[in-house]
Amino acid sequence: NSGKTTLFNLLTGMNAKIGNWPGVTIEKKTGKIKNTDFELTDLPGIYSLSPYSIEEEISRKYIFDEKPDVIINIIDSTVLERSLYLTTQLLEIDSKVIIALNMADILEKKGIQIDVKKLENELGCKVVKISALKETGIDELVEEIKKLDNKKEIKIFDDVLENAITNVKKQFSKEEINKRFVAIKLLEDDKRFIDKTSIKVKEVQVEISKNYDTDLEEIIATERYNFIEDVKKASITQ
Repeated sequence: NSGKTTLFNLLTGMNAKIGNWPGVTIEKKTGKIKNTDFELTDLPGIYSLSPYSIEEEISRKYIFDEKPDVIINIIDSTVLERSLYLTTQLLEIDSKVIIALNMADILEKKGIQIDVKKLENELGCKVVKISALKETGIDELVEEIKKLDNKKEIKIFDDVLENAITNVKKQFSKEEINKRFVAIKLLEDDKRFIDKTSIKVKEVQVEISKNYDTDLEEIIATERYNFIEDVKKASITQ
């Protein structure tokens, strides 16, 4: 309910093609953004890139296999904390990320302001305030899609985890894509990347686990939420 379908329809008009994702009865929509040559794919609505559902598996597979130039991350401003968890993961992907901050006008009616510039600074990527329902901010969003600039890498975790991520990344070949994302997933023991697991990763896991009293997957999730809280404090005023 972030406004994803409404925005997709606005951007593509009547140019959408509808089918199913291979092997599953989940709708797949693609279309050309009006007055451009950009192809837009509507991925299933998800909260995370740690696949516990078919929708999350589809989205993650698409990002890895198709290597999109740009990811438009639509955020419901009224539930910023819930929306930003996925954002922290998307920022670890190589693709450019644009935040489409939807329904900010609803917050403003309640006297809550989101400082877009501060939010951009915290997240290291472009943020465009839109209202898919009122059709505002759409032209600015399309202009941002056209630009070749990219996000900057931001540090979400504590120094121990950040150093571990760097050490794991160093073991990858130059051709490896989404190195930061994959490094974090290996530290979390994500079985979907078992083919990349090496004894050196295990050594890193054992070494840094001494600093924590619970497993690394839980620590990484907690660190993400701590980061989100800091982002909220820096960019939201009431």
